[in-house]
Amino acid sequence: MRSTTVFLWLGLVTASVAPACSSMYYGTMEAFGVHKREIFVDRVKDGREAQQQAQKQFASALEAFKATTKFDGGQLEKVYGKLNDEYESCASRVEAVKSKIDGIENVSEALFDEWRGEIGQMQNAELKRKSEASLKDTERRYETLIAAMKNAEAKMEPVLTSLRDHVLFLKHNLNAQAIASLQGELGGIENDVGALIGDMQKAIAEADAFIAQLEGKPKA
Repeated sequence: MRSTTVFLWLGLVTASVAPACSSMYYGTMEAFGVHKREIFVDRVKDGREAQQQAQKQFASALEAFKATTKFDGGQLEKVYGKLNDEYESCASRVEAVKSKIDGIENVSEALFDEWRGEIGQMQNAELKRKSEASLKDTERRYETLIAAMKNAEAKMEPVLTSLRDHVLFLKHNLNAQAIASLQGELGGIENDVGALIGDMQKAIAEADAFIAQLEGKPKA
């Protein structure tokens, strides 16, 4: 994609750019022929990918938790280490999802502001009406998308907190009795992770539909 090369060298700079400097960033990108709409699509795709990766990671953590409750001998420190690694990976994925959502919101605001401003410059009433309708439709679809993404994001934190609590409990009590006590928690964690994965799948589906609309692809 045309924006990829530019993103490579601007990435380090823009990672620490304050929202107030966003207009300068978008202006620089446009100077390279990369417009807000392209950045918008790229960021929605990145957000979708981040949620897909988080979805897989939470599923992996659940499998590790299940394996832990079936412990029947061996090195307890190794069991703890595996579960802790899964938790740390989940935490990293959650932060990535948050970052991607922030990026989507930032560029969407800039894009829609620009769109409204350009509509205000139009003199042809019929073309103006069509552009306004297109903007409203895109904004409506965007609101559905970002709500689904934020809903999934919000539900990640309680699951992540639960995983952390169980990992720390195991760390403080590296014995067979501690592992046996986790077996009673398995059902609740399975339900929580299952519900989270379902919500994330909905957000991913919304992203797919939104990307298809922006790129002018027919709905599946």
